[in-house]
Amino acid sequence: MSHPPFTRRGRALQPGQRAELTIIKPNGSGRTVIFAADEVIEAPNWTPDGQTLVFNAGGELWRIPAAGGTPARIDTGTLRDLNNDHVLSPDGQTVYVSADDGHLYAVPITGGTTRRVSNTHATPHHYYLHGISPDGLTLAYVAVEAPHGTRRINIFTIPSAGGPDTRLTDLDAPHDGPEYSPDGQWIYFNAERTSPGHAQCFRMRADGSGVQQLTDDERVNWFPHLSPDGASLVYLSYPPGTQGHPADKDVILRLMRPDGSDKRDIIGFFGGQGTINVNSWAPDSARFAYVAYPLG
Repeated sequence: MSHPPFTRRGRALQPGQRAELTIIKPNGSGRTVIFAADEVIEAPNWTPDGQTLVFNAGGELWRIPAAGGTPARIDTGTLRDLNNDHVLSPDGQTVYVSADDGHLYAVPITGGTTRRVSNTHATPHHYYLHGISPDGLTLAYVAVEAPHGTRRINIFTIPSAGGPDTRLTDLDAPHDGPEYSPDGQWIYFNAERTSPGHAQCFRMRADGSGVQQLTDDERVNWFPHLSPDGASLVYLSYPPGTQGHPADKDVILRLMRPDGSDKRDIIGFFGGQGTINVNSWAPDSARFAYVAYPLG
C-alpha cells in the first residue's frame, strides 16, 4: 500500500489493519477496492459528475478518481482538524465541512479561502453537518447542545449562505445523520427515540413534522442514505447492543425502500465509524462507496 503522507489524527488502525475505499453495486456485486491505506480514511462521497470521490483523512479532505489512482489533498487554507462530516453542493463547486472548533464552513472544491456558515451561541452548540437540500440553499445538521449542563443532540437546519438556525427536533433522545431526500420533502435520520442506546432509522417532513420509523429490529441502525433517484436507501447496521457508532465492529450494509420496506443485506465486513458517515451514492444511483477496515 502506498499513499500520500496523511496526517495521523484521532484513532489509528490496529497492527495489520488497513482502510479499503470500496465501490459496490446495491445488489452486492461488482465490489472493487479502488484505494487501500495503512492510515484511517473515512466518509467517501462523490462529485456530481461521478468522476471523483472525496474523503476525509487525518483531519483533511482528499479527492481521488473514482476509477482509482493517487489521492490529492483539497486545500482548505488555514482550516484544519475537519471531522468526517462533509457534503458537496449540488453544482459540485463547494464542499461544506464540520470542523473540530464546532462550526460549519464552506470550502471551494478547487481549494482556497473558507467561509464560516454557522453561528456563535451563548451556550454550547457544536455543529455536525450531514445533509444539503437539493437546491443547495439549506444545510441539515445535528447540534450537540448543553444549555443547562445536560448534553442533548438534536436536528437543525441553517441556510448554506449563513443565517438563523432552525430547530426540527427537541428531545433528550440523541439524533444523528439528517439527510434530505432528492425531492427535498423528507429528512432521513437515525435516533434513539424508541429505546435509549438503540438507534433506529426514521424520516420526517423537511419542517420536522410527520416522523415515521423505518427500522425496528434487534440491530443498531445508523446513517440512512437515499440514492439520488430516490428509489433505494442504504444504511449501516451494527450488532445488537452496540452503543453509538464505533469503529471496528462486524457491520452489515443493508438496503431498503424509502418507506422502510423490502429490507435485505448487501454485504457484511469489519467497519463502522467512517464507513458511510456521509451519503456515498454515485450520481447514477448504480453504485455507492464505503470504507472497510479489515484486519490481517
